[in-house]
Amino acid sequence: MNRRLPTKAAPLLGLVGLVACATTKPAAQTAPADTTRPAPAVITPGTPTENLAKYRPVFAATGAGPATAPAAGAAPAPRVPAPPKAPAPTNQVNAQVEQRLRDQAFTNEKVKYTSGYRVRVYLGLERDQVMSIRRQIIARYPDETDYITFKQPVYRLYIGDYTNKLDAARGLARLRPLAPKAELEAMQVLVNKTP
Repeated sequence: MNRRLPTKAAPLLGLVGLVACATTKPAAQTAPADTTRPAPAVITPGTPTENLAKYRPVFAATGAGPATAPAAGAAPAPRVPAPPKAPAPTNQVNAQVEQRLRDQAFTNEKVKYTSGYRVRVYLGLERDQVMSIRRQIIARYPDETDYITFKQPVYRLYIGDYTNKLDAARGLARLRPLAPKAELEAMQVLVNKTP
């Protein structure tokens, strides 16, 4: 069954649609949404890029300065609140940090040796020669520590306790005039010379 609308009904439906549109109020003209990015404000180093005022705490003014009566006819001066006092710190870890530092210092006191360098100024068979070189070095550099080792039949004379190679090279340069064959040797050195 094929039903058709009468041909005169089509203009009637169009007229009803026009009347319905005419009775509705037109929407207010609104500006199109701004989709462009706003120009960034000039940012100076040390200033925040966003407004954080809503996160800042607000403190009540504790006291004001001396009260003065305003002059007649003058507007009262705006009240400037005193800067807020910082709250007392709570739950600080300073005590825990101090305890850890004391523990580490106590542990470090027990350490006597570390890897480092000594200057070997003599390697030979003559005890008298080792002792004469030792006396010369002690006379010129009394602060340097000397070590004589004897593994039969060889005497070795070491000078200094250097923890890094740069200091050891400086010590070697100082000792070269007294011992031209001096060399650096890596070994365990004393850390705390005082008992």
